[in-house]
Amino acid sequence: QVQLVESGGGSVQTGGSLRLSCAATYIYYCMGWFRQAPGKEREGVAVFDSGNEYYADSVKGRFTISRDNAKKELYLQMNSLKPEDTAMYFCAARNNYCNSATRRWSPVDYTYWGQGTQVTVSS
Repeated sequence: QVQLVESGGGSVQTGGSLRLSCAATYIYYCMGWFRQAPGKEREGVAVFDSGNEYYADSVKGRFTISRDNAKKELYLQMNSLKPEDTAMYFCAARNNYCNSATRRWSPVDYTYWGQGTQVTVSS
């Protein structure tokens, strides 16, 4: 059974840092982090696809995605956090390459999802 379990969320002040972790049953070809704020659609934050890293414009230079294949874990290091980063963060995986920007950033193209971890940034 495929499982993705996130951890590491919490509450920080503006400018603070958090590191999210996702423990996975497998390391998939295309894995990433998405987030969803109340009343907003789920959006992609950072994706690992075919060994390359991709970032949403809103987090470039502040967030870093990484993974440990031996531990089967995916990480999201979040620095210089802003109140607009407040959301539920989800780990997602697709058991095939994404290979296109459309698939990479589209939640419906991901097969597996974690339960989410809350990140709250106060001003």
